[in-house]
Amino acid sequence: MTNYFKRLFDYDQFANKQMIDLLLKTGAAGKPIDLMAHLLVAQQRWLTRCKYLPEPQTPLWPNWETTSLATFANSNFNEWMEYLDSLTTDDFDRIITYKNTKGVTFNDKLSDILAHVINHGTHHRAQIGWILKQSGTELPVSDYIMYIREQS
Repeated sequence: MTNYFKRLFDYDQFANKQMIDLLLKTGAAGKPIDLMAHLLVAQQRWLTRCKYLPEPQTPLWPNWETTSLATFANSNFNEWMEYLDSLTTDDFDRIITYKNTKGVTFNDKLSDILAHVINHGTHHRAQIGWILKQSGTELPVSDYIMYIREQS
């Protein structure tokens, strides 16, 4: 299961890099940057929950510069990969207890949290893509299956 999730996080990093490069190339501002920054902060927040560390003090919707996004994406990727490497097969069924941003306690299986992190990123990258496409930007192919085919 570790390899499966590492492959998904590899894809997530690939797709994040594609989107960040496109944001830099187009000089996009506003909502697309906000969405990408939110995606990255959420990844950090979920990792701290999984590791039972204190929540980051960064706002869930930070006001970041486009030029800082790649640094955060790379840091998140490296930290997630290190975390995944530390897991045993049984860990994926472990229940993670955490509080959401409103202070409500939840108990979720680690494998479900990992799937959520990946899906959350896909959701927000699609929102960014839709916004950019409305302004005439040509989007790169970022489908998971295309990524996997290229890796084979």
